[in-house]
Amino acid sequence: MNEAKSVYATYEGNSYLFGGNAPYVEEMYENYLANPGSVPDSWRAYFDALQHVPAADGGNGRDVPHLPVINAFAERAKQGGTRVVEASGADSELGRKRTAVQQLIAAYRNVGARWADLDPLKRTERPSIPELEPSFYGFADADMETVFNTSNTFFGKESMSLRDLLNALHETYCGTMGAEYMYMTDQTQKRWWQEKLESKRTNPQLNAEQKKRVLERLTAAEGLERFLHTKYVGQKRFSLEGGESFIVAMDELVNRAGAAGVQEIVIGMAHRGRLNVLVNTLGKMPSMLFAEFDHTAPEELSSGDVKYHQGFSSDISTAGGPVHLSLAFNPSHLEIVNPVVEGSVRARMDRRGDAEGDQVLPVLVHGDAAFAGQGVVMETLALAETRGYYTGGTVHIVINNQIGFTTSDPRDSRSTLYCTDVVKMIEAPVLHVNGDDPEAVVLATQLALEYRQEFNKDVVVDIVCFRKLGHNEQDTPMLTQPLMYKRISQHPGTRKLYADKLAAQGLGETLGDDMVKAYRADMDAGKLTVDPVLTNFKGKYAVDWSPYLSTKWTDAAETAIPLAEWKRLAERITTVPDDFTVHTLVKKVLEDRASMGRGEVNVDWGMGEHMAYASLVASGYPVRLSGEDCGRGTFTHRHAVLHDQKREKWDVGTYIPLEHVADSQAPFVVIDSILSEEAVLGFEYGYASNDPNTLVLWEAQFGDFVNGAQVLIDQFIASGEVKWGRVNGLTLLLPHGYEGQGPEHSSARLERFMQLSADTNMQVVQPTTASQIFHVLRRQMIRPLRKPLIIMTPKSLLRNKDATSPVSEFTKGGFQTVIKDQGDLKADKVKRVVACSGKVYYDLAKKRAEKEADDVAIIRVEQLYPFPHKAFSAELKKYPNATEVVWCQDEPQNQGAWFFVQHYIHENMVSGQKLGYAGRAASASPAVGYAHLHQEQQKALIDAAFGRLKGFVLSK
Repeated sequence: MNEAKSVYATYEGNSYLFGGNAPYVEEMYENYLANPGSVPDSWRAYFDALQHVPAADGGNGRDVPHLPVINAFAERAKQGGTRVVEASGADSELGRKRTAVQQLIAAYRNVGARWADLDPLKRTERPSIPELEPSFYGFADADMETVFNTSNTFFGKESMSLRDLLNALHETYCGTMGAEYMYMTDQTQKRWWQEKLESKRTNPQLNAEQKKRVLERLTAAEGLERFLHTKYVGQKRFSLEGGESFIVAMDELVNRAGAAGVQEIVIGMAHRGRLNVLVNTLGKMPSMLFAEFDHTAPEELSSGDVKYHQGFSSDISTAGGPVHLSLAFNPSHLEIVNPVVEGSVRARMDRRGDAEGDQVLPVLVHGDAAFAGQGVVMETLALAETRGYYTGGTVHIVINNQIGFTTSDPRDSRSTLYCTDVVKMIEAPVLHVNGDDPEAVVLATQLALEYRQEFNKDVVVDIVCFRKLGHNEQDTPMLTQPLMYKRISQHPGTRKLYADKLAAQGLGETLGDDMVKAYRADMDAGKLTVDPVLTNFKGKYAVDWSPYLSTKWTDAAETAIPLAEWKRLAERITTVPDDFTVHTLVKKVLEDRASMGRGEVNVDWGMGEHMAYASLVASGYPVRLSGEDCGRGTFTHRHAVLHDQKREKWDVGTYIPLEHVADSQAPFVVIDSILSEEAVLGFEYGYASNDPNTLVLWEAQFGDFVNGAQVLIDQFIASGEVKWGRVNGLTLLLPHGYEGQGPEHSSARLERFMQLSADTNMQVVQPTTASQIFHVLRRQMIRPLRKPLIIMTPKSLLRNKDATSPVSEFTKGGFQTVIKDQGDLKADKVKRVVACSGKVYYDLAKKRAEKEADDVAIIRVEQLYPFPHKAFSAELKKYPNATEVVWCQDEPQNQGAWFFVQHYIHENMVSGQKLGYAGRAASASPAVGYAHLHQEQQKALIDAAFGRLKGFVLSK
């Protein structure tokens, strides 16, 4: 006993209580505030002293600040954990034991999951955690029958013996489900978890019919995999075998969500188990899947994708009504689908007016290695509680096969204890559950959904299972995991284990075998395995995409607006409330824009962009603009959000003129995003993929920053339509221009977008005037065509007077894919035509004026893809005596548009013409970092555009 006391004394002085696990002390303090009598006398006296509350009063009903208490705890830690109250004799020993009981409860809540029985393969030994042993606190066998008051500390009986308490703690936190939630700072949410877990002791309490349903779903999950394994031997399908309980979780989630009022569920997942979800959760006809394996499915897409990347949607009948299920398309980039799903959910929420997310549920399914290893996971989690990207909480499910992809040594798999530890950054609770206990999986799913619906927060269910086959069906995992796969080969399967369990409970000796035979018969017949799927149901909020699916490419669109409407909108967006004080610089901007609206001066870029948005929302088209610093604009040109100089509160200290252009208008939303490109761009792509009637824009702070989202561009924006038939009208605003600001602030990597351009998959433009940005933004919505729009936006042109436009160019005309020469030239005297795109035009025009080179015409190509052959050819033909055509660009020769437009230009040249290049030499870097070198290069390339043509690239 003395030794035990010594251990306890050591414990009192260590950092467990007052260091990383201080939540226990805070929790006790919360109990004290609610009911001072619920904590041991020693702690009560201590809290009374801290708050200067007389012991007789007890502080009932008073919620005092926590900071003094927290500071006092920290001070106690510095002093080596001094005892709370000095006492003597039996009272002291009793008080110590009462405190020890609460510490024991706190320990199980904090680290009990580490003793949970989670591994179906039983490969790991239980770690040594002294804090979970009663002897750590000085308890001996003689204390086991001592009864302690637990009414306000553990959600069980009013009082329990120490033995019963230990059994209850072990059942609750160390069974086949382990819970992590004590790192949460919200006391209400922590108490919610304590009550839910401890009152049930993690006992699912399913009735006979529910158990049969669980077995039926396990049978379906296993049955599909075994059918495919025998019929399509060796074909890759990324089997779910070993993780069949995941299908049980999805079944429970869909039906529980429907009963809770959820009407739409959007699912994102990688390829493992995807075919199983398609058939056994969403109700895809097995015959359709078999046709894909047999390569007899109709080829409706120009490219298509492998079957385990395909998406699907269906409507399922639940107790709460129909639920629309959507499985997002996803490439092999695993977690990249996460922000796309979240954006899709937000679009559906906005369409429904569902501000809290009660009607639409995002579900993300992860692999253990990807969840721990992929950066987009963290970026997407960081969006969860932000205003512009909030989706009401996501249910995350991890199919944790304990091996990741091919890692053979656990030391190489991750740097965290659990693969789910990344979610602690947003304090999301985690339920780890043994996949071999499908009833525990059901309970974990129930609790996760209930928590999400109650608090609208993210939550994780980590299903610890195994992967029966290799990374794919052509892999041999015994090469790298021999001992693990020896155990797997001996495992009878989750379905068999559960069927035997139900048989032992008297639910039918042949129940399991009968279900296996029935499912196999359905597979042989290609029958539906989900009942009931609603075949002709169309929800109230479903979007009609038909107007955009068969539209042929056209540049024509009526984008001009009447002069009277122009003036009305201009007045609205330059007027602020009388009691709103704008910054003097912003006041000047508004005054200048008001003059532009009246036609007194030409319209600059910022005003042209604003008028595009104003005219769209006034016409019923919502606008959603997001990105880093896009409210003001990185180059302080936009000022969409105005800030009162005398008020700091965001709700009253800001004013957005574009929200007030008409008494009845569509929403205008502008969001300064977190410092993320990949997740935010993915979110906006997902949003645009579910709302063709909203102009969705993402702006890079500098164009180069889009590099951080290249996977989204490659796998979704550029190829989503040809792979999956998903049309999308997302607009990217990418500041681009060589201004001497170094490599990372020059190029939006135009060449990458050009390289990805084919099959009229997207639009790549580089407008050079205010009227051009106005018309191209309006064209994006007014034209019945939804293609991604990539705009190379300028920097210096934002304030270049030469790039301004008269009001007349907004009230008539439209977007010009090619702008003709603006000089007063005699067409028959022109010997050279210089074609260009972007800012370099103004440098060329200035040089021509200096040289008085009246024999050189300058043509601006404003739309680089699809290349405007007709318009370009018409301009070229105006100069019949031109023998030379030169493409001039700011970018290095191996970058920019040169390699891609040279063939387009050559196609439109006439016999005898030669094509040359004027620009920077090829470079491994986008731009130089020295200002003087930049100026030298810029001068050289402009001179080359007018100098002797050195050789030729192509000739006719």
